[in-house]
Amino acid sequence: MGIFNNHEKKVLIELCKKSEDIGNDITNEINELLEDLKTEYEANKVILKEFNTFVSTMENKLNPEELEQLQSFSSKLYKIKRCAKKGVEAMREIARDQKKATRETIREYQEYLYV
Repeated sequence: MGIFNNHEKKVLIELCKKSEDIGNDITNEINELLEDLKTEYEANKVILKEFNTFVSTMENKLNPEELEQLQSFSSKLYKIKRCAKKGVEAMREIARDQKKATRETIREYQEYLYV
């Protein structure tokens, strides 16, 4: 005799399917957000290089105080770039972790159902 009656097994199968659907929806949403974030990052990552080139052309035209302010601003932009890059990397990790969690949940349901 099996561990579950037909009704219990049907409920577990429905829960497994629902969990899989929810996991896949979340994974798809995360992947879409990751792609959007990567696209934006790639489109804007050259700005710091362009700004630094501009700063180097302006160095001779500015007084020391203005040059210091411009270099400080450049440094702050670099920090923003690092933050954006970390955001892309974090989103990539979340996507990977979500896929892994969904696979593990489905595997656990299947193991439980077919014991």
